[in-house]
Amino acid sequence: MNKEMINIGVVSKGRLKEESEKIFKKKKLKIYYDKRELIGRIKDQPNIRVLFLHAREIIEQIAIGKLDIGISGFDLLKESEVNIQKNIKVEKKLNFGFANLVLAVRIEFIDVFTTLDLDEVADEFRKKNKRLIRIGTKYPNLTRQYLYSRGVTNFSIVKSRGATELMPAMSTAELISDITSSGQTLVANKLRVLNDGEILKSQACLIISKLSLRKPGIKKIISLLIK
Repeated sequence: MNKEMINIGVVSKGRLKEESEKIFKKKKLKIYYDKRELIGRIKDQPNIRVLFLHAREIIEQIAIGKLDIGISGFDLLKESEVNIQKNIKVEKKLNFGFANLVLAVRIEFIDVFTTLDLDEVADEFRKKNKRLIRIGTKYPNLTRQYLYSRGVTNFSIVKSRGATELMPAMSTAELISDITSSGQTLVANKLRVLNDGEILKSQACLIISKLSLRKPGIKKIISLLIK
């Protein structure tokens, strides 16, 4: 990549993409691109390139300096490894992409309403079933940290590859840790959030690579975006 080119990562689809584009347009940095392509440009800014990527990939590429600036979810940043987080600075939390990472259980678990209940039930579950209670999630690091901080240790993480909320119904997990905005999908799948089951509040963030801070033009673009 051209060392003088400022590379900006924007989520490639969905609401985050739409809201991100609105921010750039509002700051007179309207993004122009062919809808079939994954690279965009900004009018009269030949040194800026916009790349449309998956939200997780934006974080990974900013951490290694392949992207200089990006918009992605706070949840994905906090889920990433420490060596990734140390190279990223959250410049501003944005007013969209709000969601919570929560711990939820099937409504049939009538004895589990808090993490204290879960700790007791998980111990009984282990003794009775000769295995650990399973928690399905795409957020293993945050989920593990959250439960350990509350003294819950008798559990195993099952990595979700698709619709996490279906895992209890498919008997691949007893609980789930998942991101939710309205909670309606959880209710529709007969899941209930624990009373103290909020793991993390998330929203879209403007993030920058600490490896790019000395690149010409970076500070000017950042100051414009955070006004």
